[in-house]
Amino acid sequence: PPLRPSTYSAYSGYAHLGAGLTVGMSSLAAGLAIGIVGDAGVRANAQQPRLFVGMILILIFAEALGLYGLIVGLVVASTAEGKGKGLCSSYAA
Repeated sequence: PPLRPSTYSAYSGYAHLGAGLTVGMSSLAAGLAIGIVGDAGVRANAQQPRLFVGMILILIFAEALGLYGLIVGLVVASTAEGKGKGLCSSYAA
């Protein structure tokens, strides 16, 4: 069903905006961390091959940043549905 201004509150709009920004920024940070660690890890692995396991562990922790951001974004977006119904009056009324 299409969203109408009378049923979509400002609270829900800001909650969805916050959820989107949370997911986007955490994914950006995770990608940046993975890129930096991957670059340094490949260079270090070429010089000393026993650093491979440590590099993989750091990459896993960097990926967890993106997953935590996704979980927080889903929680924020799902709690915005029922709240904020009577906070603002409609412009159409």
